[in-house]
Amino acid sequence: MLTFLGFAMIATFLVLIMMKKMSPIAALVLIPALFCVFAGKGAHLGDYVIEGVGKLAPTAAMLMFAIVYFGLMIDVGLFDPIVRGILRFCKADPVRVVVGTAVLAAIVSLDGDGSTTFMITVSAMYPLYKRLGLSLVVMTGVAATANGVMNTLPWGGPTARAATALKLDAADIFVPMIPALAVGLLFVFALAYVLGLRERRRVGVLALPGQKTPEDVDDVEGDLVGATAGSADQSVPAASAASAASAGSAGSAGSAGSAAAGAPAKPSPAAPSLSASAPAGGRDDAPEDGFQGLDPHRPTLRPRLYWFNAGLTVALLAAMIMELLPIPVLFLLGAALALTVNFPHVPDQKARIAAHADNVLNVAGMVFAAAVFTGVLTGTGMVKHMADWLVGAIPEGMGPHMALVTGLLSLPLTYFMSNDGFYFGVLPVLAEAGAAHGVSPLEIARASLVGQALHMSSPLVPAVYVLVGMAKVEFGDHTRFTVKWAALTSLVVLAAGMLFGII
Repeated sequence: MLTFLGFAMIATFLVLIMMKKMSPIAALVLIPALFCVFAGKGAHLGDYVIEGVGKLAPTAAMLMFAIVYFGLMIDVGLFDPIVRGILRFCKADPVRVVVGTAVLAAIVSLDGDGSTTFMITVSAMYPLYKRLGLSLVVMTGVAATANGVMNTLPWGGPTARAATALKLDAADIFVPMIPALAVGLLFVFALAYVLGLRERRRVGVLALPGQKTPEDVDDVEGDLVGATAGSADQSVPAASAASAASAGSAGSAGSAGSAAAGAPAKPSPAAPSLSASAPAGGRDDAPEDGFQGLDPHRPTLRPRLYWFNAGLTVALLAAMIMELLPIPVLFLLGAALALTVNFPHVPDQKARIAAHADNVLNVAGMVFAAAVFTGVLTGTGMVKHMADWLVGAIPEGMGPHMALVTGLLSLPLTYFMSNDGFYFGVLPVLAEAGAAHGVSPLEIARASLVGQALHMSSPLVPAVYVLVGMAKVEFGDHTRFTVKWAALTSLVVLAAGMLFGII
């Protein structure tokens, strides 16, 4: 009974948010509460919710102060050189823009934290997607999938959990997996290239008004860098990001080639607009829809403090990787220090906090709503019954192939439950079943990592709400577009692991 209710609850949640019948935050709260009553445990709902909130409170705190910290770094201009570098590479070519998104997300993912990866990636790429009229859901899908592959780094979480659960060395799990993960990352880059081609076909060949040759597009980069649309107080999407469920978002597309995620900005006096030679992509009459650029003249810039801010960020990320302090504490200290040094006057500090308050509130609210969902899943025993049912459904003849089974199961299980639930609850059972048929625990552990590309778009991952919130993309649109590509990426990693004899 609990097995059926668990699957039914997850299916109901996904259907309602993808059909946009409910907002994610409402669905995360009301649906599990209803199913808790159906399970006959409504009297314990409060206990389940409090327990779930307690477990996710550190994550919520980390996200809150991480958003403030990186929002401040964006305000003071720390990432402006990154934006200029990406624009120099991307120019006005949709293919380069989408591939650049994948490369940037993969590089920034080296810090091991999805939230910071998404904040930096969206802050750098959002103005360019809006300016060119590209699909924002392509940006979120590519960024999430690239980050999912890189999330397998030993300090990213899943590898450490697998090592802890099976009492193995993290290096023994991760190092042999590098070739398979490299293939997965190359597949993400290839996928980004294909999606970029689809976007190029949709929006046409971009050029400045009056230019006649596609080669002239090379000169567009300077105009994009100098684009000053947007206010000084809210110079990046992080300052004004809507919630992941905002109905009036930038019209994200259900597929990369069928609909634009946002209209290109109208020309400003400082910079000419982009136009498209293809009629399908020519949308110069579309509304601006809140385009925000990285204003090179915004009053929050602190060029004299650039190296201080860069050093502080490097030190913060290094301390996070070395686990000198809990991550929420590190970001809390970092945000307080950055705010005090860059904005010594109290009114300026209040203004900066207020500029990022919407994003902080939306993301923190979503995390605590997810705590209701996870609390009910765990407290009622639905997760355990679902996992036991799936493991029990494995045919006896598949015993010698438990590594393959583990890899396949990692896709749905890490999507429908937290990494903690999968690695500490399900993985030991799979390892025991494999050991009975002579399958090494190391192979089981490596196979358990392949589902991470899909896991990063799970509604139970708080970082994904940072991604869709800053990009102003509906969570349902992101899910509908990303899941198929992320699942395919995970299968590519699994196939590569088997081909190389790793799994």
